[in-house]
Amino acid sequence: MRACVDIGGTKVAVSLSASSDAPLIGRRSEPTAKTGDNDAVAVQIMRMIDEVCAEQGVDPAAIDRVGVSSAGPFELHDGMVELATPNICGGIAGPARGLPNNWMTAVVEAPLARRFARVRVENDAVAALEAERHWGALQGMDHCAYVTWSTGVGVGLCVDGRALRGKNGNAGHAGHSFVVDDASGALCGCGNVGDVEGLIAGNSIARRFGQPAADLFTSAAAGEPHSLEIVDALCRVMGRMLYNLVATLDLQRISLGGSVFWHHREFLLPRLQAHVDGKLPPLTRGVLLVPAGLGEKVGDYAALALLD
Repeated sequence: MRACVDIGGTKVAVSLSASSDAPLIGRRSEPTAKTGDNDAVAVQIMRMIDEVCAEQGVDPAAIDRVGVSSAGPFELHDGMVELATPNICGGIAGPARGLPNNWMTAVVEAPLARRFARVRVENDAVAALEAERHWGALQGMDHCAYVTWSTGVGVGLCVDGRALRGKNGNAGHAGHSFVVDDASGALCGCGNVGDVEGLIAGNSIARRFGQPAADLFTSAAAGEPHSLEIVDALCRVMGRMLYNLVATLDLQRISLGGSVFWHHREFLLPRLQAHVDGKLPPLTRGVLLVPAGLGEKVGDYAALALLD
């Protein structure tokens, strides 16, 4: 029996599955732990696994594999993944970021490995990329990316049929790249001022513009001029990042997900596509931006994709 864990800056979700091709059952979700000791997220995951098992009549001892799809970046200590995730670890950017802890990392893999026989932790965007290639909108694609626009901005990359991981599993952190000069007030949880995530991530929008991202995008879609001006500027930032990925890696297709994008996808998709189309046609001709084929379930299936 497998446990599938999705760790984000806002929530942790846990599901069970009997095999890599079996449906997910017993999904449970709650806000990500951000107080107490820096093993709080691992403790939360183990408690949630026990609770889902109890609900589904599964013996927790039957869980022999755990796949963890988590927002990054990661650090490796003694070969085990610890989260250095800006939206979880408050010690990285300091008190100005407003998180209720001073963690530099959150230990995750080591506590889980002490209990479960097999644990695999991967960046959530890399795991979602694998899920989209297996079941979703990137099937048959050897040069592609998955991008999430949510609490943060994450990217999973595939070139020549191989998912890119890097030395610590952090390949694809384009959300912490810089694409503009004017960055006043855009403090990212990583400590950068004015990177993509600091400018356009869901929690950054609320801090910068004084209203939830959902309200801003709804107002823009209704044609309110000031909101539309702000959203067009946000789309320029995201669009430039997407174009840079295409130009750097010669991609065929990018699948897009995450709560900010997904709930406004019909409004946002053509605006983002416009920032790719027509720029250096030998690289961009035919490149498509598409909604995630797995929709809002991409995070859940991302963890399952790690356990093939």
